[in-house]
Amino acid sequence: MTRTVVASATREVVIGFDQPFCVIGERINPTGRKKLAAEMIEGNFDTVRADALAQVAAGATMLDINAGVTAVNPNETEPPLLVKTLEIVQELTDVPLSIDSSVTAAIKAGLEVAKGRPLVNSVTGEEEKLEAILPLIKKYNVPVVAISNDETGISEDPDVRFAVAKKIVEHAADYGIPAHDIVVDPLVMPIGAMGTAGRQVFHLLRRLREELKVNTTCGLSNISFGLPHRHGINAGFIPMVIGAGMTSAIMNPCRPQEMEAVRAANVLNGTDPNCQTWIRTYRDHQPAAPGASAAPQDTPAAAVGRRRGGRAGRRAAE
Repeated sequence: MTRTVVASATREVVIGFDQPFCVIGERINPTGRKKLAAEMIEGNFDTVRADALAQVAAGATMLDINAGVTAVNPNETEPPLLVKTLEIVQELTDVPLSIDSSVTAAIKAGLEVAKGRPLVNSVTGEEEKLEAILPLIKKYNVPVVAISNDETGISEDPDVRFAVAKKIVEHAADYGIPAHDIVVDPLVMPIGAMGTAGRQVFHLLRRLREELKVNTTCGLSNISFGLPHRHGINAGFIPMVIGAGMTSAIMNPCRPQEMEAVRAANVLNGTDPNCQTWIRTYRDHQPAAPGASAAPQDTPAAAVGRRRGGRAGRRAAE
């Protein structure tokens, strides 16, 4: 059974097919959040602290940490800012962290201060990126997210994306990095722009699980980009990708509708023994009063294409 171990200084989490779905909180990311970016540049980390605590309280298993506040001189500006952000979050919570950057120097700097066994987000199938990131993964003995795109970009053909994932897994093996330390992101396309996006992901997840035997993740909200009532689509998507084999997702745990879908899928998938987490969470749950207005929806942000270096977008607007 494939088991990817991540850890903080005091807490270990296992990502795996027989484990509860791993929720990686996405909120500590200035992309698409101008206010947060401005605060971080000024050295104000109040929102970072608030987001860290809120996500853990809402049920996040891990926290993704990104400090890409500007495209100007990222090799100089991002490493120290990422280090500072990691240190602050580690002081507040003991959940494992994901070091999220497309800047190799920032990943290296983050690995030097991260406690435990963080997840590195990420490496792509580009040869230059593989040669830069995989030695760090081996040196620090940490798992890594493998993004299914390469020098040719993001293919709309799921079989091509599978081939890129396989290439990364095989290349990692050349460095002595086992497949259980590769968490593949098959790349979720917006269903509003590509009607087959859902079926593509389900197909890919089954292949990745059965053929490569790797754990998987995704930027969950990509599926609903551009549509109204995005959280309804996201909540419907969650049990379907879990059923197809996905074991983690980068998402906003502060959305109750989506976390409810995660917890329900864990119950139905048999990874919430005796329904203990569900009962503990919802024993005293009170349904909304009839006619109560729905919560306001986020304005969709430029999530698609937000990844620097060709990575697909993951985040929604502030």
